[in-house]
Amino acid sequence: MREFTNPGVEQVFTEYPDAIRAKVLRLRQLIFDTATALEDVGEIEETLKWGEPSYLAKQGSTIRIDWKPSSPDHYALYVHCQSKLIETYQELYGDQLHFQGKRAIVFPLKQRLPVKAVKHCVALALRYHQIKHLPLLGA
Repeated sequence: MREFTNPGVEQVFTEYPDAIRAKVLRLRQLIFDTATALEDVGEIEETLKWGEPSYLAKQGSTIRIDWKPSSPDHYALYVHCQSKLIETYQELYGDQLHFQGKRAIVFPLKQRLPVKAVKHCVALALRYHQIKHLPLLGA
């Protein structure tokens, strides 16, 4: 697991219930692993936005991840609602992923994370400003 460099982000993760923490830590690691595999992404900044762990690449759109006690049965990956990301994700993975409006992919706690689809979605977000002009973001 990648070490934390931001104490505020680390604190958010420690406050999650144990079962939730394992899920969101896996999603966090998937973001970093995906970024590392992409040659043109560069360093990922890990910070807090709206109190949620957030990840940003220089040419990408911010990715946030969180679990909320008000929705205890799922956790989510959030993207900018005015981007074409969720629309593209729905077109590509509407049969594999669950969505919340134009801002989130939601993951039911009792289901396995569809790693291949999520990695592709993360890759599109990390490169968003390079590919936003392409149909289906170049997918």
